Amino acid sequence: MINLNPAQLFRQFSLILISLGLIVACHSISTSDYRTSNILKVATEPAFPPFQFQENTGELKGFDIDLIKAIGQEAGLEIRFQILPFDQIIPAIEKQTVGAAISAMTITPERQKIISFSYPYFKTGLAIAIQKDNQEINNLESLRNKKIGVKIGTTGANEAKKVIGGKISYFNSTALALQALSKGNVDAVINDKPVILYLINSDNLTEIKVIQPLLTEEYYGIATPKKSENLVKINQALVKVIKAGVYRKIYQKWFKIEPPALPNN
Repeated sequence: MINLNPAQLFRQFSLILISLGLIVACHSISTSDYRTSNILKVATEPAFPPFQFQENTGELKGFDIDLIKAIGQEAGLEIRFQILPFDQIIPAIEKQTVGAAISAMTITPERQKIISFSYPYFKTGLAIAIQKDNQEINNLESLRNKKIGVKIGTTGANEAKKVIGGKISYFNSTALALQALSKGNVDAVINDKPVILYLINSDNLTEIKVIQPLLTEEYYGIATPKKSENLVKINQALVKVIKAGVYRKIYQKWFKIEPPALPNN
């Protein structure tokens, strides 16, 4: 049996306490560093061009990506992206496994009950896309008993549910829904107008058109957990990015037109 004097026992006990403290500290940093430092872990689904998409190299690009990077730079936050399916983003925000999300997410009363949103950063609206030679569909009511393509988890999917007798087909991306429309597998697609127009041009879907008027007027917001300290930083940075003209440059880069006025800004 080893006999230690009181001084030696004290040193041994102190070393044990220090070791335990280091272990706890390391665990805390690894699991919640984005909450306690300048790191902001941002969820996105890169399947919604031109807002967010992924190059073959793995690089994330798009309007949303450029904007959140500019906001991060203005706010002094290091942006780290986490790719998630769109329908898993809100649960991740609720559980606070991410600190924010930017993924062309429409601000709705239902979503605001469980998460918070920044000031609106993009004005949009739902539109109906059909084949150019279709003379039957001209509004939401004319979709009755028709086959409607939508992207999973979107406000377009919710709008399609209002159609009496509508046969809804769910797709993982708007691009896939429009391909189905091009092939005649669905009669119409409901989604955000800027996304539809971008995909019609980029994928050369000349047989598809968007009908007027828009079904809704909507705004996108950056999502955060309730009572997030980052929300104030994001809002302040967004206002500065808009006033400095950075927002306008990003908008023109992706949409080639002047941005509309936004509320709260």
